[in-house]
Amino acid sequence: MRFYAQHPALRTRQVAADLGMLLWTVLWVLVARVVHGAVLVLAEPGRAVEDLGRSVAGSMDSAASAAEDVPVVGDELAAPFEGLSGAAGSVRGAGQSAQDAVDTLALVLAVVLVVLPVGWLLLRWLPGRLRYAREAGAARHMLTGIPDVELLAARAVATAPLPRLAALPMGTGAAWRAGDPAATRALAELELGRLGLRLPAPSGATAPGA
Repeated sequence: MRFYAQHPALRTRQVAADLGMLLWTVLWVLVARVVHGAVLVLAEPGRAVEDLGRSVAGSMDSAASAAEDVPVVGDELAAPFEGLSGAAGSVRGAGQSAQDAVDTLALVLAVVLVVLPVGWLLLRWLPGRLRYAREAGAARHMLTGIPDVELLAARAVATAPLPRLAALPMGTGAAWRAGDPAATRALAELELGRLGLRLPAPSGATAPGA
């Protein structure tokens, strides 16, 4: 396959379109990163709750251990502290759950912000680029060795826009049907021009300036 035309104007447009696609992708990746970071800020309260629950649970565990050392009534004294430690553990779990929810939301938003706009443009850009690459590659294959200008000319007659056919010298069609090489080359060049490609000089032709 061939991805870029030989004609400078068409090649410039293709390069510009490819760079535009790349810049569009980079832009939305950067936007997604900013949004991801902004959403993660919402996880700070959950982190604070988790830290508070961990701290309270640690303090209650220490208090329960100290209470258990009290003779006779140690177990009774430790029970309330152990209950508070369990409650603090639940608070810590709630804080962690809140952080997990925010992390998931941030990730989903970031992915959506990349996939939707980039995917939309990709569906508009990629088919045309692949179609050009296939057609240009096939045309270049037809020019390998002895150029098959007759098929290219027939393609031009069948598919070229009427204004471009009308711009050819009068009698080109009749001359092509009669097998005139110049008319055949003119039509072949018309088809290749659509793809921004050039028809090789005829065998034995003298290059300009030679």
